[in-house]
Amino acid sequence: MSDEDLPEENDENKKEGSDQGSDHEEIDIDALVDEVGSQDDDLADEWASAMEESGDLDNPDLHDPAPAELEELVDEGYKQSAGSPDLDVILDIPVTISMEVGNTNIAIRNLLQLNQGSVIELDRLAGEPLDVLVNGTLIAHGEVVMVNEKFGIRLTDVVSQQERISRLK
Repeated sequence: MSDEDLPEENDENKKEGSDQGSDHEEIDIDALVDEVGSQDDDLADEWASAMEESGDLDNPDLHDPAPAELEELVDEGYKQSAGSPDLDVILDIPVTISMEVGNTNIAIRNLLQLNQGSVIELDRLAGEPLDVLVNGTLIAHGEVVMVNEKFGIRLTDVVSQQERISRLK
């Protein structure tokens, strides 16, 4: 058979995805659209009859909603000085303070072998000050003290405000 003997595919066959020699049923798009449209019309008619039965169509408030009445906003004279920010806004925000004795890196293999009585060597010498961290940011150094039978820390060196701000960036 030559190419001339084969029927040419028209654009409609290409759109419908029909293959030569396949037994696929052709879909009539127009009939499908009409069927779906009639189902939508039936559904709309059902809703309309249900609304009539409930009496909601007679209620004008459902068709013409009135605007909600709101109080007028009034400026109560909140003023912030240009020189200093108002810190009262943030004073009640909770933060986490932690003390770091030291740290080290350890392989998971060694970590899994730890048990009661194991000793882990840290990167700090005995007697060195602890790091005081607020939400993970270093703010000071200090030493451990006892306060009413609880541990506490006495700050020995506070990181300057400028240095703390520069570490945040």
